[in-house]
Amino acid sequence: MSGTKDPGLAKDPGSESTPGMDPFADTLQQLRESFISGRTRPAEFRATQLKGLSRFLRENKQLLQEALAQDLHKAAFHSDISELILCQKEVDLALRDLHIWMKDEPAAKNLITQLDSAFIRKEPFGLVLILSPWNYPLNLSLGPLVGALAAGNCVVLKPSEISKSTEKVLAEVLPRYLDQSCFAVVLGGPEETGQLLEHEFDYIFFTGSTRVGKIVMTAAAKHLTPVTLELGGKNPCYVDDNCDPQTVANRVAFFRCFNAGQTCVAPDYVLCSPEMQARLVPALQSAITRFYGDDPQSSPNLGRIISEKHFQRLRGLLSCGRVVIGGQSDESDLYIAPTVLVDVQETDPVMQEEIFGPILPIVNVRSLGQAIDFINRREKPLALYAFSNSSQVVNQMLDRTSSGNFAGNEGFTYLTLTSLPFGGVGKSGMGRYHGKFSFDTFSHQRACLLSHSGLEMLKNIHYPPYSNCRQKLFTWALGSHSCTLL
Repeated sequence: MSGTKDPGLAKDPGSESTPGMDPFADTLQQLRESFISGRTRPAEFRATQLKGLSRFLRENKQLLQEALAQDLHKAAFHSDISELILCQKEVDLALRDLHIWMKDEPAAKNLITQLDSAFIRKEPFGLVLILSPWNYPLNLSLGPLVGALAAGNCVVLKPSEISKSTEKVLAEVLPRYLDQSCFAVVLGGPEETGQLLEHEFDYIFFTGSTRVGKIVMTAAAKHLTPVTLELGGKNPCYVDDNCDPQTVANRVAFFRCFNAGQTCVAPDYVLCSPEMQARLVPALQSAITRFYGDDPQSSPNLGRIISEKHFQRLRGLLSCGRVVIGGQSDESDLYIAPTVLVDVQETDPVMQEEIFGPILPIVNVRSLGQAIDFINRREKPLALYAFSNSSQVVNQMLDRTSSGNFAGNEGFTYLTLTSLPFGGVGKSGMGRYHGKFSFDTFSHQRACLLSHSGLEMLKNIHYPPYSNCRQKLFTWALGSHSCTLL
């Protein structure tokens, strides 16, 4: 994800810390003591927290919609489908399957351990830190939170200070629905992020840019803290000559401009032949006009850029290549028009950074093979898209490339499926979540073997001295496989 949406951290507004004093020590100590007490481990406690989260979403729906509209100019419907409903689905799934997820998982045994119990226990890590960004400030805060709570952890949530209205709701309202001895929200900006990261956590979940992800990982390494890094990158979108340009244009335009393009899995650039470009550009214009009208700035369905800083960065990218659609901007409204660029070179600034706005560059390639080579020369993306009427073309793109997520003839609809893991690879991130994958991410998989103290005669095979017969018997028993019953 772009560095322009990284979370910051600071002390709670209105609270003054004494110079030289640690503003986080007391809160973190209280949370750690709560975890050590065992309070968060029972299934009933976890379910109570998840039910509180569900009530928060239901009872504050309008308040959250208004906050998202103030932060990102999101229409209520867009807030529902990309934030509230997805969070509610995560909560509902966790509540439904929590007891199943928590069950010990039987493990296969050999003859030596045949009379023992071998299993995997899913244990909470302990004190978890979640650092969330501003582009989907509710979904990317509460999505990981569901997994952390379901897994039985104590949690510190740091929402982004850039999405101020949503941050305020999360800080002032959400804690009322959760056990505040086990959960805390901290606020602020980048300066204090380093302060917080100096503390030892048992797990850190970060969503943001690759640049800041490296900082988080470096800080975590000092304490050997495991991390999940949900980052980003430039997501390629290959368009084969063998497909309907209007169908492609509809899907690409929608997913590129959703949330004003401020989506880490949005198609970041198109790879296609010059012939397909000639057919695709008018189709993109038709789709954009149908979606947002002749004056997209007046459309209630097109969001705004989060801040002036990010607006200026995007406006600078409009000078790359040649504008064939859009290109308009209005600083007073933080508006960037849905824009398509052609004659773009690989070395242009728009191809060197994640765009994170409603700007779509088109780069020409002559073949599928050339497109695959282009993609493989660059860092592994968070998402990759391929459009073709030929399943062979789509499958070749899938088989010969690597990305965190992949979609053929579709956009990022896969985010609606809790049955699929979400995460990056290489520079686009590490770790995965959504659905049960979130529970697994925030759970330590503890290997357990329980033996019986009264079976010493059967254990003699372990002990020296070793005769040839005993060695052969032990080797055979060690290499055998048996049942998986506990």
